[in-house]
Amino acid sequence: MPRLSKKTMFALEAVLDVAFHVGENPVRSGDITERQRIPKRYLEQVLQHLVRAGILAGKRGPRGGYRLGRDRRQITLGEVVRVVRKLEAETEPRDPSVGSPLAHEVVWPMWETLRESMMAQLDGITIEDLCRQARSRGLNVPEDPQAGPVTA
Repeated sequence: MPRLSKKTMFALEAVLDVAFHVGENPVRSGDITERQRIPKRYLEQVLQHLVRAGILAGKRGPRGGYRLGRDRRQITLGEVVRVVRKLEAETEPRDPSVGSPLAHEVVWPMWETLRESMMAQLDGITIEDLCRQARSRGLNVPEDPQAGPVTA
């Protein structure tokens, strides 16, 4: 199965942290770093790409920070994973001169099918779903006022 890279985990944690802690003021990257223990060098790079993708909205300045780019019911885990995949260098061989015909004709097509299936599942899970899961496990996550009653 495709692995869960550090950058992917950091991106998911950052988006969830923003969903959990945004209020009147945007969430500062330093606060995310402190709460989630994400190294600043990873976080800044990931946050910039999440903003470009419209998953987060960034505001510069002393009162700046991050908010969700859209309602948390409309942001899927698949979107976040795709942003990070673009960030990370592809390490899988695509060059037909690298690897055997068996790898190119059997293994990689099967791997790609599995990846597509997993991405389809991730596209069905929203940030709101994870917020509800966190609340059901006793984590202090505020309700989304637009999400309606919890029916988990």
